[in-house]
Amino acid sequence: MPYVNLQITKGATREQKAQLVKEFTDSLVRVLGKKPEHTHIVIQEIEEADWGYAGMLTDDWKKSQK
Repeated sequence: MPYVNLQITKGATREQKAQLVKEFTDSLVRVLGKKPEHTHIVIQEIEEADWGYAGMLTDDWKKSQK
């Protein structure tokens, strides 16, 4: 039973999340021969202020790129 825990910063639409679930599931079916009905995908959305990148909080890093 595959279990995928996908962590992303907040902001994805429902449609984008549905596409991610479909494509991750399709990949597990194609590459590993897993059954879709046994595949679990969990999407955790994390606030940018709770995610660090390049030594900075992601929201601060994005501001520094402007």
